[in-house]
Amino acid sequence: MEEPQMQLLEEILSGWIRDCFTNTWPDVAQEMSKVVVTQTTTSEFGEYQCNAAMSFSKMLKKSPRDIAQAVITGNRLHESLERAEIAGPGFINLHLRSDWLARRVEAVAADERLGVPDVGGGRTIVMDYGSPNMSKPLHIGHLRSPNIGSALDKIHRFLGYNVVADNHLGDWGTQFGITIMGYRNFGNKQAMIDAPMEELQRVYTESFARGETDDAWRNQCRQELVKLQAGDPDNMALWKEFMELSLQEVGRTYERLGVKYDLVRGESYYNDRLQGVVDLLVQKGMARESEGALVVFLDDEKLPPVIVRKKDGGFNYMTTDLATVMSRVEEFKPCKILYLTDERQQLHFKQLFTICGKLGIDVKLEHSWFGLMRLPEGTFSTRKGTVISLEKLLDESEERALAVVREQSPDMEPERQKQIAKAVGLGAVKYADLSQNPQSLVVFTWEKALALNGNSAPYLQYAFARIASVKDKLRERYPDVDLSKHPIQLIDPVEKGLAVKVARFPETLVRVTENCKPNILTDYLYELAQAYSTYYQNVPFLKAPDGVRESRVRLCGIVAQVLQKGLDLLGITTPDRI
Repeated sequence: MEEPQMQLLEEILSGWIRDCFTNTWPDVAQEMSKVVVTQTTTSEFGEYQCNAAMSFSKMLKKSPRDIAQAVITGNRLHESLERAEIAGPGFINLHLRSDWLARRVEAVAADERLGVPDVGGGRTIVMDYGSPNMSKPLHIGHLRSPNIGSALDKIHRFLGYNVVADNHLGDWGTQFGITIMGYRNFGNKQAMIDAPMEELQRVYTESFARGETDDAWRNQCRQELVKLQAGDPDNMALWKEFMELSLQEVGRTYERLGVKYDLVRGESYYNDRLQGVVDLLVQKGMARESEGALVVFLDDEKLPPVIVRKKDGGFNYMTTDLATVMSRVEEFKPCKILYLTDERQQLHFKQLFTICGKLGIDVKLEHSWFGLMRLPEGTFSTRKGTVISLEKLLDESEERALAVVREQSPDMEPERQKQIAKAVGLGAVKYADLSQNPQSLVVFTWEKALALNGNSAPYLQYAFARIASVKDKLRERYPDVDLSKHPIQLIDPVEKGLAVKVARFPETLVRVTENCKPNILTDYLYELAQAYSTYYQNVPFLKAPDGVRESRVRLCGIVAQVLQKGLDLLGITTPDRI
């Protein structure tokens, strides 16, 4: 028989306070269904707070303070609470009992899921992230989608979802017509052997630039794409060569980043379905001819019209994306398909989701967009050649981290120094991206990307390593100690504050999935590390009395558990020494 899941602390207290409101005013019980508690920002006001009394003042014809007073005095305190207080105009502040909180933290530590509920229940989500355009080397602007997507992927899996991670490669679009045309006219076969991705980028850049001023060239590029999509043998042979080289390059970089996919299916995978999609749209009266092209008009939805087959007979991204949705629904039967792309594709997905709805596709479709990454002088552009290689960024991060590790631990084995530098360097880059609101604009600078202090991965990795050091020192002095036999005691207010942070880990992960924002987790981990630092600096550990000493080191170990799991879900490793 399965053990019952731990309920979120926020849910426990929300359920109790909701019952209190309902018991006090049973005649309007239905109106009380949305009463909840929220986390407080400072321990002065307790650990949780309910503001519902203000919203019921008009309905109950009472002051918010009188409503709050009636709720508190007319109901028993929940077993987890030390006291409930009224503050300000009618806030109900809830203070947790230290002994109850200590047992809660022990239960979190003993649970292999750290108290995180099985929210997903085995339901399937298809996640579409990464999805680079092929035949071009990855630059640092390509970091965001696989980095954010991989973190959300891991967190959803941890919450019990069956995730199908799909790297939907851009392998069938306009850039291939441009690249094929350029390669035939000014490609260098030796350069393709020596540095294939750099040569493909050069060819693409030059071909695109020529098309900007030469209409005949641009039209021929389009024709080369149509021939490719129609299965022309020569174009197919070049496409396969370009794809093989591109997949090797992308695969190496993703492996280095620790990004893994269940599927790697490009747009080309759905090519055989495209005509069927167009036929269906025509059959349902949704697509009609306009100036030689087939177009879906979305006037009623106040959206621009969408071309699904161009006048030259070629298909486009919209046709492919419609075929992809239909294929995913048919194959995986997901409860949701989640797309992670940059902000420029918002209109495309509004149009896509609208057409899917009109076709009767009832799976939840969600687009979680993120802001672009830019250089201080402007946006990256492969076409203009203003890019910084993602590989170069990762190399630089490891080199800078190695210098720090050598300075901090000069006696460490060189190979171990390199291993730690890799963990620290890659962690710094990934965390610098994940710690920002995804929808914010990111201006790339080396200093921000490779920060080794402040709200950064190295700061959190160092906090984890410092806890490992504390536990090592305890074992040196007391080799026979069994921490599990010593209950946690929350004696000092700083101690209680740290325990509250630990107990909120499950709530944090649920909030990440609800908002598709990994920065909610990074903020939490940074605050947890800061709370640990305050704890470390203000209470004695190894010099504390018997029982208290073991309790404090045990609490530190639980903090380390949470830090390690949180960073792991972000794709960041935690060395036990830096």
